[in-house]
Amino acid sequence: MVHDPVHCHPIRMKRAWVSKQARWKVSITTTVEAEDAVAEMLGRKFGESASSYTDLETGTTTVAVFLAQKPPWSRAMRFALRADLDQLARYRLKSGVGRISLSKVRWENWAESWKRHFPSFTIGSTLVVKPTWSRRKEATGQVSVILDPGLSFGTGHHATTRFCLEQIVVHRTAGKRQSFLDIGTGSGILTLAAAKLGYEPVDAFDTDRDAIRIAQANARLNRVFHRVHFWQKDLTKVPLHSTRKYSLVCANLISNLLMAEKQRIIARVAEDGFLVLAGILKTEFSRIQRVFCSRGLRLLVKRAKGQWCSGTFCWRL
Repeated sequence: MVHDPVHCHPIRMKRAWVSKQARWKVSITTTVEAEDAVAEMLGRKFGESASSYTDLETGTTTVAVFLAQKPPWSRAMRFALRADLDQLARYRLKSGVGRISLSKVRWENWAESWKRHFPSFTIGSTLVVKPTWSRRKEATGQVSVILDPGLSFGTGHHATTRFCLEQIVVHRTAGKRQSFLDIGTGSGILTLAAAKLGYEPVDAFDTDRDAIRIAQANARLNRVFHRVHFWQKDLTKVPLHSTRKYSLVCANLISNLLMAEKQRIIARVAEDGFLVLAGILKTEFSRIQRVFCSRGLRLLVKRAKGQWCSGTFCWRL
């Protein structure tokens, strides 16, 4: 997650920013519920992928795009942004106050804030996730996933991503051939972890072209590029039925998309496989559980942290 030098919790970074020049930041304060919709709106408006973060003290989510040139900050542009924000109500998304602002951000603030908010961490006893500058060494039996914040979004610190990583570790059986699918791969962090832990084949897709490019770069950084397969695909357009089934499927997506595309997601889970659903607000999880269980699945594990809830499902025997 890209974030400013404030006390915030990284959610998920949405773009690559590697230039050391100052950037113009167009931001909108909103709710966690509307975060992805606002990010898509800003990205479409300015032609840049958006970033977002949540301030733990206030609970406010800020979505922003970072531009090399100052945009024409006219009254008409602000009015158009407000109109787009108001449209979210049609989709029953509460956007909150929706304060729109423009500011200039120095590179030094950006770079140093990453080092403060991206420490290395372990998942179980076998997986270490760390930034490129970390000197931490893996213990015997551990594998590491290395992420470059200049490239990546999705660092694993958010509760939903952490849950997915834990489930990838838990369901790996040494010496057994197990396949893995990551729906909405983002930085590729889940895919990289699966490859490092021995899942094979390992497939992933995302609708965002930048996400695929960044995930591929991270795969090269982790020396697993030849072992993973990334595709730019839209979940809503993949076949309803699939001949390829996976031992473990992760879908860390917004609830509306999980609901709408449940058939496409479930169709890719093997008979003895597991499905991990994350990115779900706590208030929406019971509805997700009910719908997926009505399709023949049962809930194995449920984890709630803060306002987020995730779960792992398998087929009923």
